[in-house]
Amino acid sequence: MKRKKVLALAGAAVIVFLTGFSIFYVNQKEDEVIPDFVLTYAENQASDYPTTLGGAYFARLVNERTGGKVEIRIYDNSVLGDEVSVMKQIQYGGIDFARMSISTLADIVPSLYILEMPYLYRDSGHMWKVLDGEIGKQLMETMDNTDIVPLSWYDAGARSFYFREGPVETLEDLTGKKIRVPESALLIDLMSALGAVPVPLAFDKVYSALETGQIDGAENNWPSYDSMRHNEVAPYFVVDEHMRIPELQMMSRSTWDILPEEYQKVIVECARLSANYERSVWKERVDISRKRVIEEGCQEFLISDGEKQKFLAAVAPVYEKYCGDQMDLLQKIRNVQ
Repeated sequence: MKRKKVLALAGAAVIVFLTGFSIFYVNQKEDEVIPDFVLTYAENQASDYPTTLGGAYFARLVNERTGGKVEIRIYDNSVLGDEVSVMKQIQYGGIDFARMSISTLADIVPSLYILEMPYLYRDSGHMWKVLDGEIGKQLMETMDNTDIVPLSWYDAGARSFYFREGPVETLEDLTGKKIRVPESALLIDLMSALGAVPVPLAFDKVYSALETGQIDGAENNWPSYDSMRHNEVAPYFVVDEHMRIPELQMMSRSTWDILPEEYQKVIVECARLSANYERSVWKERVDISRKRVIEEGCQEFLISDGEKQKFLAAVAPVYEKYCGDQMDLLQKIRNVQ
């Protein structure tokens, strides 16, 4: 039995189990189904975040469709560790499921770097046609010889710029601007290619860095901009959507291998359904966040198509560095209609 975290007390009608930081005591009914598998699911976002809600929806579907025989427990807010440590635990089976950013996963599966390339997709519809089609399937197959079983693609929105003292509407405007980036070699190289000065900084330090002028701006999606209240100190949001970095719902191959085939089929189908659900929740969250910050005084600016072509030309060295041997695939992605 797979790491069953359930303790039956000497024939009594009581079950004790752990979820997060709390202990719950549940009276067991005579006809209550005892799960064959109790599995862990790691999520680093808050309980109401779209990816977490997608994971919870997945867990509920799996439990229902296996008649209660597979129970998946969601551990959000990085209770089981940050993405890097979760990735390691997934590989040896210490954690069963996780939702992981491609940025983290690409270090293990370099073929996925191509999905992070700047200005790669025309819009979200284009990205989903790529990921839900043959190209997305082929990229998942590159993980066949790893310790990871890919399940479905999740949304994480589009990253755009925001600034404290005024908008950036041309490539020249960005020159010399100090822009916060996460600890990502790709994003550091991207900002440098655009003429900006990348400033690697922890996400929870961005507000104060904007407030004090340590940085001129940052980049992220609407929900993150809103949830961290960055609009209060950087009210100029410039929609260039320079990156759409999809995320992957996945599971440990060691867990997959011990599950009966009927449960494997249920997991695959429920993962697909949960991805559709998560994407709809993400879109709703984007709309809510965008509306809220604009009502609070945020000013939204759009980069023109012509100007965006200049941005795209400037990042050509980034393409060459990270996916120089995948240029044919890159062109196929751009040609998807």
